[in-house]
This record gives sequence, structure tokens and C-alpha cells, in this order.
Amino acid sequence: MIKVSETAKQKVVALMTEEGFDATKDYVRVGVKSGGCSGLSYELKFDDKTADNDKVFEDNSVRIIIDKKSFLYLVGTTLEYSGGLNGKGFVFNNPNAQRTCGCGESFSL
Repeated sequence: MIKVSETAKQKVVALMTEEGFDATKDYVRVGVKSGGCSGLSYELKFDDKTADNDKVFEDNSVRIIIDKKSFLYLVGTTLEYSGGLNGKGFVFNNPNAQRTCGCGESFSL
């Protein structure tokens, strides 16, 4: 399960609307891929379809899909949004990550 903070929810809904998606029926696809300075990096995009190997969740009125492989790395993660002076954007608070890089976009287990 992935949690979505209130700030992240507001930003997701705004971005989905900008890109022609409907936050009430479309999804945020969250995944993990090889790469980044710590070995694994996060992926975040919008999608209007699910695949057979996807897990579907909803938190804070945000519909999330994760492929089964990525799910193992992301269990318990909270998606947050930081729009302060450092302008980070979306942030993954992942309790499974043993090490993260300085930019927060990659991690290792």
C-alpha cells in the first residue's frame, strides 16, 4: 500500500487535469526501475489503463497502480510533495530504502 499526503493529492489532481486525465477515474502509476546514483530510481506517471500484473490502491482519493515487481520495493511508502524554496517536487518516503541519494530520486535496499 502507498499513502498519499494531502499536499501530494492536491498536486496530483492539478497535474492530472492539466494533462487531460480525470483524477476520479484515471491512475497514478508508480514504479521502480534500475538506475540512478543509488541503484534504483522511482517512476511516476499518469495512466488510464491497468495491466494484468498491476496492483490497484486508493488513498486520499488518489487511485494508484503499481506493477507487482515494484510493489515489493514500495510497500509502506508515502508519496509527498514539497514545493518550497528547494523545489523538490514529489518525494517518496520509503521505509524500505536503506540508502538514498542526495536528490531523493534514487535509493538502494
